[in-house]
Amino acid sequence: MQWTALFCHPLWVVSTAVLAMVVRLQRRGRWDPRACPVQLKGKTAIVTGANTGIGKCIALDFARRGARVILACRSESRGLAAVKEIRDKTGNPDVHLRLLDLTSLDSVREFAKKIMEEEPALHILVNNAAISGFPRQITKDGLDATFATNHLGPFLLTNLLLDLLKRSVLARIVSVSTINHWKGVVDFSHFHGENLKYGWDQAYNHSKLHNIICTNELARRLQGTDVTANSVHPGVVLTDVMRYYPSMVRFLFNTIGILFFKSANEGSFSPIYCAVAEEMVGITGKYIDSDCSLSLPAPLARDPALAVKDFEICERLTSKL
Repeated sequence: MQWTALFCHPLWVVSTAVLAMVVRLQRRGRWDPRACPVQLKGKTAIVTGANTGIGKCIALDFARRGARVILACRSESRGLAAVKEIRDKTGNPDVHLRLLDLTSLDSVREFAKKIMEEEPALHILVNNAAISGFPRQITKDGLDATFATNHLGPFLLTNLLLDLLKRSVLARIVSVSTINHWKGVVDFSHFHGENLKYGWDQAYNHSKLHNIICTNELARRLQGTDVTANSVHPGVVLTDVMRYYPSMVRFLFNTIGILFFKSANEGSFSPIYCAVAEEMVGITGKYIDSDCSLSLPAPLARDPALAVKDFEICERLTSKL
């Protein structure tokens, strides 16, 4: 039977529709940001990759709560369009664009320098920007582009902004990872694109494992401060993170995803939960799943000795470049 005939078969259509309904019904009753009364007036938040997908939905929620929101984006045109959209939808004029290219450590340093000079406080930092399926490309810093975007760039950004976060009351750092980190491995040569298989999501999975490992170590180092750091899985979400995948893979993913996967708005719920929910006050060094519940990450992400080593290697790598 041909694929087109299978997809059009009445039994397949009905069974798929029923399963999709069950999946959507199961989502009800979970934490919903629309029911959370927390306001962010007087608070400042930065969201990376906020011109599209989950990042834009997160920024939109923060703006609705009255926060000063800074969209950290690589594309000026798309970033400005997102700023206008968020301002129009929320009526909050305090939404701004600052250009940031996470593949360039110089761009990260320049961005952080301006933030430190311009902002008196920073209460929320959401490291959301990521790429998947990206072909092998080495940046001018000698880093693999996927690892630079997904891990080393955000790692440097977070560390450069730590003093500002520490000066702010009850600041939160949210690292958007994925359940795919369970398929990741730790090989520090990957940072330079060595011994790394390219294709689909391998590099993405490895980088997302490093996100959790280093976020846990950061949380340990921040003990005794008013800053918390947590990692989160947003769920399987329909976004353009797969824009570098083959067209047929994207088509199948999007076709199936319409029925079963989360929208970008639904995918923003767990990161928003980590950033604003009262239940997360004082909670740090944890992994939050797509149901907004505490969950155990992969064993490698729970290895404290590996966390120290990973963090120190990332420190040396980003400080000398």
